[in-house]
Amino acid sequence: MDPVEVVAAVIERGGRYLITRRLEGTHLAGSWEFPGGKVGLAERPGAALRRELKEELGVDATVGDLVEAVTWSYPEKTVRILFFRCALHGEPCPQEGQEMRWAEGPALSTYAFPEADRRLVERLSHA
Repeated sequence: MDPVEVVAAVIERGGRYLITRRLEGTHLAGSWEFPGGKVGLAERPGAALRRELKEELGVDATVGDLVEAVTWSYPEKTVRILFFRCALHGEPCPQEGQEMRWAEGPALSTYAFPEADRRLVERLSHA
């Protein structure tokens, strides 16, 4: 089975990172994550991430460098996540009722993130 291609934004302002909580009824509901989502068919990762940030947070974004790439197998599916540094244009506002927080770098490891995000969370917690 091919992995599900996913993109996620690492957005940092003043030592704090933007994280959102997965909605009930979704895979890994209740977990905190870096905002993003699935890459559509024939869609480039950067374009997918800009689309997802507009849909989820109502903001335009500039997609920067790739920070980390992770392939992770959960019992129900395998995901390949590309984490990109991003800069937002405007203030994010959750569009789907999800919780959103700006978390201090060292505090990231206290949030319940999916296992696929753990290595990046640990790295950012100690940066």
